[in-house]
Amino acid sequence: MSERFLVTGGVPLSGAVHVGGAKNSVLKLMAAALLAEGTSIITNCPDILDVPLMAEVLRGLGCEVVLDGDTVAITTPAEPKYHADFAAVRQFRASVCVLGPLVARCRRAVVALPGGDAIGSRPLDMHQSGLRLLGAHSEIEHGCVVARADELQGARIRLDFPSVGATENILMAAVLAEGETVIDNAAREPEIVDLCHMLIQMGAELSGVGTSTLTIQGAEKLVPTEHRVIGDRIVAATWAIAAVMTIGDVRVTGVNPKHLSLVLDKLATTGAEIDREPDGFRVKQRHRPKAVNFSTLPYPGFPTDLQPMAIGLAAIADGTSMITENVFEARFRFVEEMIRLGSDARTDGHHAVVRGVPRLSSAPVWSSDIRAGAGLVLAALVADGVTEVHDVYHIDRGYPHFIEDLQGLGADIRRVA
Repeated sequence: MSERFLVTGGVPLSGAVHVGGAKNSVLKLMAAALLAEGTSIITNCPDILDVPLMAEVLRGLGCEVVLDGDTVAITTPAEPKYHADFAAVRQFRASVCVLGPLVARCRRAVVALPGGDAIGSRPLDMHQSGLRLLGAHSEIEHGCVVARADELQGARIRLDFPSVGATENILMAAVLAEGETVIDNAAREPEIVDLCHMLIQMGAELSGVGTSTLTIQGAEKLVPTEHRVIGDRIVAATWAIAAVMTIGDVRVTGVNPKHLSLVLDKLATTGAEIDREPDGFRVKQRHRPKAVNFSTLPYPGFPTDLQPMAIGLAAIADGTSMITENVFEARFRFVEEMIRLGSDARTDGHHAVVRGVPRLSSAPVWSSDIRAGAGLVLAALVADGVTEVHDVYHIDRGYPHFIEDLQGLGADIRRVA
């Protein structure tokens, strides 16, 4: 049965909220467990729907997976299966990250084309071209990515765009390739760094971690390890933007504030008081936020995952904002739902111009993806009356304890069937 949120706006958020492990990291770390025979343990895992989905993907490949609270134990056999063609793969995008590890361990992989959020084209061209340069043959056959390799040989690979997914798959294939691999124009996201740290703990030789050039010396084999997932910067930033929009005062813990330097600087420009702390930050807004322009870019730029929240903030800011989307072209579908809530917004190509209004108006709205859903809830918090947010299963895929965390900050929100 479809569930929805009922949100009554007008309450400033206040209090403290703790952030769990990063969605955009944990699923890749789980896939990395395929690289070593034995049991790897991942802690600080977020309580989101995608974690058990990834567990199902790994079980289908012959792994034993035990979920216990925020800990996942993955036991990988000596010979994993290489065919990931089942329902769980099609439900979320991150499932494609098993491609690199399977090619590395099994020298072949068949992975069903992944599903996930409807935010625009996310082709696998760079994943495949990187694997080809390492010596694999890779094609799309019958709705699956099919890759085969007699052996993997290190190579110099330059990505046309710093794709997170392509960087991860090529990196995980290269750690078991023979010789040296260099990935130029690699993604630099904190989640990539987190993956690198786990691979190093497993015995991989990596240098250039956190830079745009990764150098990998291939190892003969890796060993299982225990690793703690970094805090989720996107969830943390969502609460920060919510504090600014509702003219609230929120302390966020469990995340490295350096991972959100640009985001927090942008919020300070709206008039927010930002206090950075060792394990988080505090955001305090005393008056209606000032309008600010946003432009999404790969890390360390403004994250595309926060674009819907930026539009929500612009919708009630004092002045006119321009939001430029440089990563996923279909993310502006969210603007149509914001207009239902009374936002004065229009889009032109990859730009959105939003003229702030003092208050939004309640209406039924529909989530199209994880971040759009969260953005609509934030907008509902500053709308008059009661807003119905539908298709909230998207939000559950990326935000653990979403309702409980908001209620703990004073929001009037509840889940109904």
